[in-house]
This record gives sequence, C-alpha cells and structure tokens, in this order.
Amino acid sequence: MLANMRVIAGTHRGRRLNAPRTDHLRPTSDRVREALFSILGNRLTNSRFLDLYAGTGAVGIEAVSRGAIHVTSVESDREALKLLQRNVQICQIGDELTMRPQAVEKFLCNPDQWNGPYDIVFADPPYSDAQEFSALLSEPQTERLFHVDSWLVIEHATRTTLPVSLGPTQFLRRYRYGDTTLSVYSSPHAVQR
Repeated sequence: MLANMRVIAGTHRGRRLNAPRTDHLRPTSDRVREALFSILGNRLTNSRFLDLYAGTGAVGIEAVSRGAIHVTSVESDREALKLLQRNVQICQIGDELTMRPQAVEKFLCNPDQWNGPYDIVFADPPYSDAQEFSALLSEPQTERLFHVDSWLVIEHATRTTLPVSLGPTQFLRRYRYGDTTLSVYSSPHAVQR
C-alpha cells in the first residue's frame, strides 16, 4: 500500500494522491507546496504551467486544482511516472495535464514537444542536480519557454546558491523553508499581475 499525499486547495481539494514509498523520490512537502501557490497567487489563474522533474505530479495537479488552464509534466523516473499516471486518473484531469515521459534535458532540447510558451515554469530537480539544471536554461531555445511576464520557480536545497540570471530570466526573490528554498525568477520585462 502506498503512502498518501493530498491536494491542498481548489477544485480537487482533499483528494488523496499516491506517494512513493522509496527514498529516491522526494515529493514537494505540503508546506512548501502551499507556500509555492501562495507566492504565485493570481498568476496561476488561466496560466500554462510547466512542471519539470514532476515526480508524482502533486505540484502540477495542485496547479490544475487552483486554476491553471493546462499543465505539462516532465518526468523520466519509471516509478514516479506510474504514480503520476495514477494521480492524474484519481483526479480525472487527463485533458488539463499532458505527461512527457522523458528526461528534462531531452524535453528542453525539443521545442516541438512544448505546449508553451508557459506563464509559470516550476522545476524541482534532484537537489544534487540544481546547478546542472541551471546550465540547461542557458541554451538559446529555452527563451521560447517563457512569455514576457513569465515566472520561473526552482525548488532547491537552501545550501545551494543559484546564479542571478538563468537563461532569459532574472532573479527576483528567494523564500526559505528550513532546508528547502524556492528561488523565483522573472522575465527581464516582467509585469506584476
């Protein structure tokens, strides 16, 4: 029997989600997920949301529940993909969420697979790979991921320092929750909503 997580708010509030029983997957905690969506606020409504390193899909499902018009979830781990598929079925959101079963690096190199540009890009790479993910965003085609006023949010270990600019985005603000930090970046000409 799998452990459970839940959808925190929105149209699917209270739905139980399947969570991993192994240590190699690290779902975003309820506390950090709640903080993320508080930070995003009204930006989420009718947004196109990209969930990189989607894991169980809890963040993307929460985004749909809270008003995102569409989520693209990218994940390569087989166990995580099974959980993601189950969780999408539990919430019956197949039309609002597209799964891309591949490595983030491969996805970012294939713009034809994108459902973007995206209003919000969320990335939760393995903590040891946060710097490597930063390098992926330096590829020229990644500019096409973002609208002019898009936000990029990266979940990472608090001890990890990320650069001031990532691809076409600039550092905006950092939010710390114990050992976990959310770093928010915006497009250079971002307009606050």
